[in-house]
Amino acid sequence: MTVWKVDKNAEAKTMVITAEFDASIASVWQLWADPRLLERWWGPPGFPATFEHHDLTPGGTITYSMSGPDGGDRFDGTWNVVEVAAPTRLVVEDAIVEDDGTPSDGNSMTRMEIDIEGAGDTTRMILTTHFDSIEGMEQAIATGVDEGMKACMSQIDALLAEVAA
Repeated sequence: MTVWKVDKNAEAKTMVITAEFDASIASVWQLWADPRLLERWWGPPGFPATFEHHDLTPGGTITYSMSGPDGGDRFDGTWNVVEVAAPTRLVVEDAIVEDDGTPSDGNSMTRMEIDIEGAGDTTRMILTTHFDSIEGMEQAIATGVDEGMKACMSQIDALLAEVAA
């Protein structure tokens, strides 16, 4: 089923993406815990992700890069891991960064909260992004972050089916 709801709340400076999968909570958690699985869906189609460092512990750092289909348009990102409650919750601070590691968008890091919960026969993943400012949120949405995340998450069903096989 994948993404079935995207809620944007300017007052709260949040964007919440809710998706459901025909998989167990543990399988959906592995999408975050295994960097080789993560890189198969984190980048939108045509923008593959590579996770260079993946320390999924509180205080740890996860670094990744995405590049365009022609190898150009490289984007580097970092996640500072704030909270890990496997297999149901992950909180990270996220930013696209310059070569020196500073956020490239002029804003400080955004906060992503990933909650994974049972929903009857399926598993629901709720990804809440907290923006530092309304301007930062508007800028991210203008660049298509919501559509990009929906495209990323649309790759998960096939990946989960492959891993389960």
